[in-house]
Amino acid sequence: MPSSHVLVLNCGSSSLKFAIIDTVSGDELLSGLAERLGEQDPQIKYKFYGDKQLIALSPNDAHQTAIAKLVELVKHLQLDSSLIAVGHRVVHGGEHFTKSALITPDVIKAITKTSSLAPLHNPANLLGIEAAQSAFSHLPQIAVFDTAFHQSMSPEAFLYALPYTLYKQHGIRRYGFHGTSHAFVSAVAIKTLYLDETNSKIISAHLGNGCSVTAIKNGKSVDTSMGMTPLEGLVMGTRSGDIDPGIFNYLTEQLNYSAKQIDTLLNKESGLLGISELSNDCRSIEESAADGHKQAALALDIFCYRLAKQIAAFVVPLGGLDTLIFTGGIGENSDVIRAKVVEHLSFLGLEIDNDKNLAARFGSESVITKQTAPCAIVVPTNEEWMIANDAANIAQEQK
Repeated sequence: MPSSHVLVLNCGSSSLKFAIIDTVSGDELLSGLAERLGEQDPQIKYKFYGDKQLIALSPNDAHQTAIAKLVELVKHLQLDSSLIAVGHRVVHGGEHFTKSALITPDVIKAITKTSSLAPLHNPANLLGIEAAQSAFSHLPQIAVFDTAFHQSMSPEAFLYALPYTLYKQHGIRRYGFHGTSHAFVSAVAIKTLYLDETNSKIISAHLGNGCSVTAIKNGKSVDTSMGMTPLEGLVMGTRSGDIDPGIFNYLTEQLNYSAKQIDTLLNKESGLLGISELSNDCRSIEESAADGHKQAALALDIFCYRLAKQIAAFVVPLGGLDTLIFTGGIGENSDVIRAKVVEHLSFLGLEIDNDKNLAARFGSESVITKQTAPCAIVVPTNEEWMIANDAANIAQEQK
């Protein structure tokens, strides 16, 4: 039987997440994280068939060194000969990519051109691509874009009500993110619930430190809550989500904030952390709320209210609802958040089943409402498998 193993890389500005996935079985043979790259104490943590290990790197070692160590590790574990491709998570594909793509010089140019739309992410993704091309030159390299799934949105969904020239000349529009996750969990829900993909109405809520909701009609994204950047939309761990743009002027003119300070405020100091003044970790906030901390309780209430309001709004482009999906770290593990959100949405015919909701943690997909049409379901996401699967399919096409 031909090999089906793919190396998946997710390169951040100071980190490199990696995994080797068997695309047939779905098994994760090797997984790990190189962290604090370029700093004083970089290291690689990895797990191989359940066995956890750590590799210390030298001070200031960066992505090239981390990937060189990864190559050594893959060879040492005798996994190198089974690899058929390298799949790269790329955050922003702009309007250039509607699906995953074999990495060529033209693709690299397009990713580079789009870096202005994702200055924290795309340059780091390119570092990973460059290092992997050098280390695994014999393997096809495939880019899988967070934004690609949302390229099916119509102009009425993706355009801002700004002068049209800003869109035509500078690409200022809504792109959406978490597309790989939304595509994966919606496909799983369709299969699990025996839905007809060509006549399906799904809302997917990916809830982690970053949060987004996507309306998926007949298998295609028709609207999503994140915009030109991942800051738009829902209340998140440290991000504000939607706010009145007039607040920017107030912050600069009345409080003397700089543009950089505003960016830090909205991306790193707001959301659950900003309201609770405790943490961006939902588990910690839930515990504090249960102990009577009023701002923690308020943070949860705002988070759930805004989330439910966005879900309800997305019934409009769908024209109805078959299923609501909860996924991501919070969506999969917080029965408290799920129950609060579903309670807000009772007018849609959704009613939580407390026993099922409490049982739906850490694993398989599970319906958590009393009725099945419409229903709410928990589906664990698996972006790494989705990236590996796309990479394997494109690699096979090249043969």
